[in-house]
Amino acid sequence: MTALSFFLASSVLALTLRTQAQHFTPHNDTPPTPHGANCIRFPVVHSTNREVFGDLWEKRGIETLPLANRSDVAYYARLDIGNPPQPNYVQLDTGSFELWVNPDCTNLGTTSDTRFCQAVGSYVPSKSNTANVMQATKTLRYGIGSANIQYVTDDIGFQNSKNALKNVRFGFATETQDEFSGILGIGHGVNVTLGYKNFVDELAAQNVTKTKAFSLALGSKDEQEGMVMFGGLDTAKFAGNLVTLPIVPAAKSPDGVPRYWVDMDYMSLTPPSGKIKKYANTTMAVFLDSGATLTLLPATLADTIAADFGSPGTDANGFYPVDCSLNDMPGTVDFAFPGVTIHVPYNEMIREVSTAFGPLCYLGVSANEDFVLLGDTMLRSAYAVFDQTNNAIHLAQYANCGTEDMEIMPDTDFASIKGKCNAPSFKPAAAPTSSTSQALLPTTMPTGSGSGRSTAVGPPSADSTTPGSAASSTRSGLSWLSISVLSVAMSSLASLL
Repeated sequence: MTALSFFLASSVLALTLRTQAQHFTPHNDTPPTPHGANCIRFPVVHSTNREVFGDLWEKRGIETLPLANRSDVAYYARLDIGNPPQPNYVQLDTGSFELWVNPDCTNLGTTSDTRFCQAVGSYVPSKSNTANVMQATKTLRYGIGSANIQYVTDDIGFQNSKNALKNVRFGFATETQDEFSGILGIGHGVNVTLGYKNFVDELAAQNVTKTKAFSLALGSKDEQEGMVMFGGLDTAKFAGNLVTLPIVPAAKSPDGVPRYWVDMDYMSLTPPSGKIKKYANTTMAVFLDSGATLTLLPATLADTIAADFGSPGTDANGFYPVDCSLNDMPGTVDFAFPGVTIHVPYNEMIREVSTAFGPLCYLGVSANEDFVLLGDTMLRSAYAVFDQTNNAIHLAQYANCGTEDMEIMPDTDFASIKGKCNAPSFKPAAAPTSSTSQALLPTTMPTGSGSGRSTAVGPPSADSTTPGSAASSTRSGLSWLSISVLSVAMSSLASLL
C-alpha cells in the first residue's frame, strides 16, 4: 500500500465509524423480549441506528458526511458487565474467539475517534463487586489493529433479560492500536482455539443454552438492526427451510483455522434483464464472518463481477466504484450452496456514501487471493444458525415477517424447520433495449473511490496462562470502514475530518 493510500485509508477510517462517535445516550426503553428457558436474544445494531445511537446524529459535522446512508459499519451488541452493571457495546464477530473491552481512547488522533471510543462504553474492574483481575495477559492481532489485554473474570448480564453469566473470563485492554470498540468473538472456543471457555462455551456450561448454537440475522440496510439469539432461532426471520451445511474441518480449510467454513457450489448474477450469468471456477470453501464489512473474493472473480456492474476497475485503494443508480435496480448476486441459494439484492451489495461532493458508490466486494470470506455485504441477506454442537451451519434466505422464537435443543431437527416468511421478491425489470453481455448498467461512473483494506490472517496461537505472558490471536476482517475521494486534495479530505 502506498503512503498516500495508507493515509487515505487511515484518515477515512477515522471519518466514517468514528465521525458518528459523538457522546451518545443509548435508548433503554426497548420493551423486554420474551426468552425461552434455554435461550437468550438481543439486538445487533448498526452504529448508524438512531434508536440506539440517537445523540450522535445531532452533533456538528454530521451534515458534512451523512452516515445514515452507509451500511458498511460494524454491528454491535450490548453487554452489561459486572455488579453493578457497566454497559458496553461490543462488535459482534463470528471471525474471532475472545471477548475483550476497553479500547484505548487516548491515542486515536482525532476528536471524533475519541468520542466514538468513549461512546461504546468502558469497564472498570474496581467498580465491580464481582471482578477478579488475573495476572495472565495476551496480545490479540486483527486484520486492522491490535489489543493488549489482561484477563479478568466477572459476571455478564443482558439488557431486558433475567439470564446472566457468572465468572466469565474475558479481557480488558491495557493498550490498543486502531481499535475503537471492544469485540465479542463468538467463534470456536475451549479446546479448539483457546484453553478456557469463551462466551459461547459459558452460555452452554451455565445452562443458559442447551447447545453451543446461535442464530444471526444482521437485518437489511434499511432496518438498521438485526438480532442474535443464543440457544434459539427465529422462524419469522427467514423464508423456506433451513439447509444444513457441514463446517469444513480446520485441517481441510484454506487457512487451517477452525472457523465457520462451508463449501459453496457456485456464484451467479441475476441482472435486471433476468438473464442469469453463472461464474466459472466458483466452487470453493467460504468463511462466514460478521466482523468483516466486505465480501472477499479471488481477484479474477472480483474483477469479473465488478465489470458486470459497470465498474471501470479498482481505484487507488483496490476498491470498485460503481454507479449509484444500481441501488434502485432489481437484480441479485447469488451464492449457491448445496440445497440453498442466498440472493443478495443490488442495494445490499453496494456501499453508498453521501459526502459533500455528492453520493459515491462502491461494490461491496474486494479482491483477496488467500481465502474467500463472506462478510456483511452477503450476510445481511442470509439467516444463519452457527452450530458448534453439530459442526454445521444451517442457512436460509433472510426475510423479516415478525418474531417467532424457538429454542434449539440437542435433538432439534433443523431440516424440518421452515421459515414463516414468504420468499422475498427479486423480480427482474424488463430487459433493457440496448443489449450487451453485461446487460446491467448505466455507464456513467462516480468520481470517487472506495477504501478500506482486507488482510488475510493466520491461525490463533495457544492461550496465554502464565503471568505476564503474551500470545497472539487473529481475526479476519475487522470492519473496513473507510472512504477516500479520488482526485481530491489532502486539504479537502482534511476539511471533512
